[in-house]
Parts: sequence; C-alpha cells; structure tokens
Amino acid sequence: MIRILIAEHLPLVRRGLLVTLAAEPGLRVVAEAGHAREVVSAARAAEADVAVVDLDLPGEPAAGLLAAHVPRCRVLLLSAAPNPAQVREALAGAALGFMSLCVPPERLADGIRQVAAGQRAIEAELAVAALQCATNPLTRRELDVLRAAAGGARSTEIADELFLSVGTVRNHLSRIMCKTGARNRLDAVRIASDSGWL
Repeated sequence: MIRILIAEHLPLVRRGLLVTLAAEPGLRVVAEAGHAREVVSAARAAEADVAVVDLDLPGEPAAGLLAAHVPRCRVLLLSAAPNPAQVREALAGAALGFMSLCVPPERLADGIRQVAAGQRAIEAELAVAALQCATNPLTRRELDVLRAAAGGARSTEIADELFLSVGTVRNHLSRIMCKTGARNRLDAVRIASDSGWL
C-alpha cells in the first residue's frame, strides 16, 4: 500500500484528489496539508511514501522542505498551468514527478506508483516541452527591466524604479529583444512568459 500526502491549498481540489486516489487500488491517502508549513509534520506523522504537491502551495517550496526533512517521502508536483521552465526547475530540484492537474486520474495514479518506486513520472508533453525549452538567456537585471516593462512602464519609469539611467534601460531592452528574438518589448514579455522566465 502506497501512503500518500496531498498538499493542496484549494479545499475543493484537495477533496477531488482524495476521492480520485481513494478509488485506486494500492493507494491510500493518509494525510492532507493546505500550506507548505504543514507538509513536513504531516508527512512524518503519517509516514507518507509520496507527497502529491500543488506547485502553487503557499509558503516555501514544499518539495525542498520534504527532501531536507523527510527524504523518504518522494514528491510528485501538480500544476494547473505548467510551463517548460517550471518542469525543468522542479526536476532539477527535489521532485521525481511533475504532472498537470488536467491529467487523467489513472495516469496520476500510475505516476504516484512510479514515484513511489523511485522512478521519474512526467507527462510526455511536458517532458518534450521542457527538453525543447531554451535555457533563460537573460541576466537578472534584464529580467528586472522586463518585469517592469511587462507592467506597462515606460523607459523613464523603469529607470526611476530600478535606479538606472534611461540609456541603460534602453540598452537592456535592446539586448532583451536581441536575445529573445522579439519584435518589440511586448513580444519579449510574451516570449519570456511563455518560456517561464518571468
């Protein structure tokens, strides 16, 4: 019997996962958590084998907390809107699995079984997208400039906000568009958002 912790902040989604997994042979939900601060104590108390964790769970990244404090409890992350960068980051970290909340119930159950056995469990489409996704070519400062631009700020406003000269902001925006292949700053924001860099 695989003992499961469900860590999901939305009660309705958490209940749906509980009901779905209760119908699967060999799986048993033994604990629930609605915040990252609860996952370590819940996993320890219930002796969970696998934690099914919402990527958007409030608090510190739960996968890292579990890896540090309850390493025997393996992690499968779920996301309502996964992007390739999230998948790459999660799998480079403490998670063994990554799936969309849109996955069929039987595929989620199979993924939990794989993770419990110490194997990777990733939806094929997400794995392909993560492999095809380029690594982030933007520097931290370029990302700061692009985030400000994403909010609709003009170059002068970005300069004031980031304590830069207007010329430096324009240089950063030019490099951002060159690195991303964008036609303009809105296109650069779209490309960076789609790639999970922002």
